[in-house]
This record gives sequence, structure tokens and C-alpha cells, in this order.
Amino acid sequence: MGEEVQIKPTTKIENIVATVILDQQLDLNAIEHSIPNATYQPDQFPGLILRLDRPKTTALIFKSGKMVVTGAKSTQMLIQAVKKIIQLLRRHGIVITGRPKIQVQNIVASGDIHAQVNLERAAYLLEDSMYEPEQFPGLIHRMRDPRVVLLIFSSGKMVITGAKEEHEVRDAVVKIAEKLKKLGCLRPRI
Repeated sequence: MGEEVQIKPTTKIENIVATVILDQQLDLNAIEHSIPNATYQPDQFPGLILRLDRPKTTALIFKSGKMVVTGAKSTQMLIQAVKKIIQLLRRHGIVITGRPKIQVQNIVASGDIHAQVNLERAAYLLEDSMYEPEQFPGLIHRMRDPRVVLLIFSSGKMVITGAKEEHEVRDAVVKIAEKLKKLGCLRPRI
């Protein structure tokens, strides 16, 4: 059934969420007063919000010296954003002593295998999958290696979450495309 289907997996990173640890306490009031695009409203949220235009990212900065950085579309862009935040803090008189420790928590990406997917058949044949079309139009597949979750739609488009490294996204999409093809769950897109 699925042998003649050509698969051309493509992926695109949509967002990288990372934690950054500065081993020091930060005065969020001082940061808010000295950096124009910083917002700190402790009665609403305990962290300071700092939005960067280039690269387009957002940092949630906490008193403990921990930060959550979101919006990067690559690891390179994430590192660039963290460097820019540190430079911005230093430029505005905030002393940063150590090197930031960056840890990627989650990579969210989109993927496309450029073929239609028979989700009923895939749900039946694929281990670690859940498909309840009355509740959600996509099949949820928990892949073990790489350890990611794929939301697969009948169009062949998908959302990948849980990756910690960029290559895991591509590996997961290529692997699921080959598996779906082998199981006869694919047909050419019309």
C-alpha cells in the first residue's frame, strides 16, 4: 500500500526554551529602572520580563539569578540572546560575576513528511500512540529514541516537542516517516 509513496521529511524549529543560571542574586528593581524595555511587576509575576528585538527572544529573569529564555529558533540564536542579555545587564551597571550556565529544556518544532497519513491504521500499528479523533484531530506518539512527543496529523504535518538538541527533531521526523511508510500508513498527497 505505502511503498510507492515518496517521503521528503522537512523540519523547522519554532521555539527553544532554555534555563540560564547565573550563580548570583539579582536586584530586579535596579534592572527595571536602568533597562528601558524591562518590565517588573512583582505583585503580578515574580520575575522581570526582558524582551529583545534582535534576536527576537524573551527572558524571564528571577532574583535568584535564574532565567528562562524563550523564542530562539536555533541553539546559536539562544546563545546570542544570552550573551546580549549579559552585555545589556553589564552595560547598565549590573555586575555579572560568573559564566552563565545554559540548559535547553524543550525544543518545539514543526515537521512535514509530505504524504497523507492514515491515522487509524497508524494508531493500531504504532506502539506508544494515542488517537482519539473526537477529542483531538492528531495522533500522539511518544517516541523513545530520540525521546520526543510527536503530534501527527493526517496531512503529514506534525508538531514535535520535548527535544533537547536540534538534531533530535530531524532524527525523529525521519524515523517516524520511515516507520509509517513501512507500516503502510502513508499515501501520496493529493
